[in-house]
Amino acid sequence: MMRMRLLWVTLGFGSTAGVMGSLVYKDLLLDRHSLSLQLKNQFDSLESRVSNLESASSKE
Repeated sequence: MMRMRLLWVTLGFGSTAGVMGSLVYKDLLLDRHSLSLQLKNQFDSLESRVSNLESASSKE
């Protein structure tokens, strides 16, 4: 009887830990993706501003 209870408790904790680990992993992947996308957008904006400054200085 105690072995079965221990088995069920172990399975419950194991499955809960698996689900929580999966959710944390997905959250970290989304956070990493959004951070890289944000950095790419900022560098693209910076590159266009530098390009505009270079073209404006070459006209003078």
